[in-house]
Amino acid sequence: MTDTADNRYVLNVLTGFLGSGKTSLLRRLLSSPAFSRAAVLVNELGEIPLDHELLERLDEETVVLRSGCVCCGVRSDLASALLQLNERRDRGDVPPFDRVVVETTGLADPVPVINTVIADPALRHHFRVGTIVTTVDAVLGESQLERRPEARKQAAVADRIVMTKADIADTEAIESLRCSLLALNPHASIIESHNDAGEAQVLMASDLTSDHRDAEVRGWFSAELGAASDSPATGLFSGKSVGLSPMHGGVQTCSLVIDEPLDWTALGVWLSMLLHRHGASILRVKGMLNLDGVEVPTIVHGVQHLLHPPVHLSRWPSDDRRSRLVLIGDLPDPETLRASLLAFNRAGRAG
Repeated sequence: MTDTADNRYVLNVLTGFLGSGKTSLLRRLLSSPAFSRAAVLVNELGEIPLDHELLERLDEETVVLRSGCVCCGVRSDLASALLQLNERRDRGDVPPFDRVVVETTGLADPVPVINTVIADPALRHHFRVGTIVTTVDAVLGESQLERRPEARKQAAVADRIVMTKADIADTEAIESLRCSLLALNPHASIIESHNDAGEAQVLMASDLTSDHRDAEVRGWFSAELGAASDSPATGLFSGKSVGLSPMHGGVQTCSLVIDEPLDWTALGVWLSMLLHRHGASILRVKGMLNLDGVEVPTIVHGVQHLLHPPVHLSRWPSDDRRSRLVLIGDLPDPETLRASLLAFNRAGRAG
């Protein structure tokens, strides 16, 4: 298992329920210098009022903005659109880019978008999935999470959640929504948006495979790392228990913390079997692992039944070197999960 420099284009996914403000956020991102070399794929170019920024229309599907961003419409197949965009870049038909942002529709399930890139060998050769950003309306988000499974899934798979319209929501509504989002996805960064100029740097400028991967992964497990240093012998961090967040419309979060080093082969078999059987129900997998014979943490993460290639951090973020595995979705019994993982691991280490 190696970790070499990754020169593929970062692909960010921007999702959020209808009216949650993702198009307004996208317009602000496109005006930022951080996105001057970005390409954007949207379902219908006409859905985004870009005329005031339009510099050049290359064809019916493509415009180039004054900021240097390339915006393309996706009318059917995402994989074809991405490959065609890459070919046009190589031919010089569109300006060079180093990042692609895919904006989903308000009712879309973002998982197929993510898995399209992970599963397709041709796409995987050119693109790697970066930060997944979900917008949630600070005024209406609570009721949307309660009523709409699409909204729950969009929030559950996010790496960063942006509470939009925070400038017109009252403090009580914002804090109630924050609690609901934390119950649904406690390992996402939650950001209040007040139309901030620095959002591009906060939201998408770093991702797991960038130079900032240590900070990004620490963000996944910040609550656990803090609790571990405060009370290493209790709760989740005893190594004898699991944490299960309250169910929120069929979505739960389960955190497994394992004391003993893990055998990579045994873990791979366990994960493969788990995702083969429950992949449709498990929305996200995030893990920071202490593997036999590896001095630094190994990071695994994936969406439903597909895992990204593992990567290494440069160092452990704390003195606690226990493995942490987080599962988000409609999950099996957590004690059963933990027992089966330990059984596979001990069999693998004994063999």
